[in-house]
Amino acid sequence: MQYIQPRPSSIVAALYTARDLGVDVAILHGPSGCSFKHARLLEEDGMRVLSTSLGDNEFIFGGQEPLERVLRYAEEAFSPRRMAVVGTCVAMIIGEDIQSAIRDAGVATPTIAVDIHAGFRENIDGVLATLEPAAEAGWISRDELERQRRLLAKANEVERLRGAACREYIEPSRGDLKHIAARRLIDLADSGATGVAVLNAKKETAYMFADELLGLHDACPDAAVTYVANLEDRGLPKVREDAARIRAGMRERGVDPELLGALDEYGANGPAIGERLRELDPDFALLVGVPHAVPPEYTDGIEVFSVTNGPRQVEPLRDIGHRHVLVEVDLHPKTLGVRRIVESEFGTVIRSMR
Repeated sequence: MQYIQPRPSSIVAALYTARDLGVDVAILHGPSGCSFKHARLLEEDGMRVLSTSLGDNEFIFGGQEPLERVLRYAEEAFSPRRMAVVGTCVAMIIGEDIQSAIRDAGVATPTIAVDIHAGFRENIDGVLATLEPAAEAGWISRDELERQRRLLAKANEVERLRGAACREYIEPSRGDLKHIAARRLIDLADSGATGVAVLNAKKETAYMFADELLGLHDACPDAAVTYVANLEDRGLPKVREDAARIRAGMRERGVDPELLGALDEYGANGPAIGERLRELDPDFALLVGVPHAVPPEYTDGIEVFSVTNGPRQVEPLRDIGHRHVLVEVDLHPKTLGVRRIVESEFGTVIRSMR
């Protein structure tokens, strides 16, 4: 599909993947402004992001010398365990040999070269461009690389079928009013109706989406609700650490969810969640994170409350029959760098009803 709305960048996807692999310092080989916002956000998450700050002169004569200099600086200044050099459009257009620069810099820190640019329509190309050299370096197994390949393909498929990539352009929306949806959710829980609350979130966004399940439990602790979460122990290092922290945080707050899928399996997890919904046959369901992963045939006849952090996801969710669609605004910046569950707007509104 030829999109006419902004789509995630493959360069940014490469940076996030480097973080998930335990990279301490990522070096963007390009102009200083490339991916500036996300570089700043990732520094909030503990990964230093440097730039070779290429300018007009390097566009003509090449940027290997600045890259070697920044590599040596990063090693001396930060003593990192791992580094990654991430390409940009400029580096790729002028034909920079990143691997050669890493070798010639003489750094001892394990460092991978990520040959990527923003000229891909799908951001998963940036993920794979990072995972492949990581596998070559022995940072992950070949089996894990193939697992990630399958998961990325499934996530992409879901976005094309029912997500923000299902049309050329989707009007952004803030969704339904949270206090009205919260009132209805509590009324159902109080009435004795049976419910399922499902966390199917993408990686660190689960730090906030988990709070919506906690908000329902706090408001209706005795309701007939089954809690399910994609917090199984699989994936890249940071993904597994995040899942463990969120599991512990939920249990401390009185919710011990059934575990179904891992935090990087959000795109592939829909049918398994759907089968669990069929087994439980609830009157209502709260689906948070990536609710559109669940095929609509599994939610027929269920009053669905879905919570996303994507304003362009609202219309597609309504199209597949979700009655209440809520958006957690600015969720992603609020979950970078955190190590414990973060209060959500919808969770707060649910609690306020009591």
